[in-house]
Amino acid sequence: MREISRRLALFAAAAAGLLPAAHAADKMEHRVAFQIDEGDPKVMNQVLNNVTKLLEYYHDKGEQAQVEVVAYGPGLNMLREDKSPVKDRIARLKGNSFQSSVAFSACGNTRKGMETKEGHEIPIVPQATVVPAGVVRLTELQELGWAYIGP
Repeated sequence: MREISRRLALFAAAAAGLLPAAHAADKMEHRVAFQIDEGDPKVMNQVLNNVTKLLEYYHDKGEQAQVEVVAYGPGLNMLREDKSPVKDRIARLKGNSFQSSVAFSACGNTRKGMETKEGHEIPIVPQATVVPAGVVRLTELQELGWAYIGP
């Protein structure tokens, strides 16, 4: 049903002159949100493995893919500059040819809670953006039609 709706939207955009009609139905863009809410480095690495494999798969098919990794709860440690066991992988992923295809979002609520508990500012890796709330960000992405992948 979603595919029919997407095709109808593309057809309407083409009819309105917003897209060339010949390319309206064959330009597929995949949008996928990954959740990380665990502090286990194995889970963090698995998420990054899945992101990399997804981007490579669609790139090899000549299709576009946008990915956003949303970290909250203990998963925020993935995006902490001072504690992340995967920050080098994040930097490499953002530095390769997929850099514009992947985004990292850090939960502002979790960050505030950690700052209160630890008594100091929590630094976030430069590749990430702080969002007000991780679960809200995931909800918004799903409402916009993004696929959701949990841990």
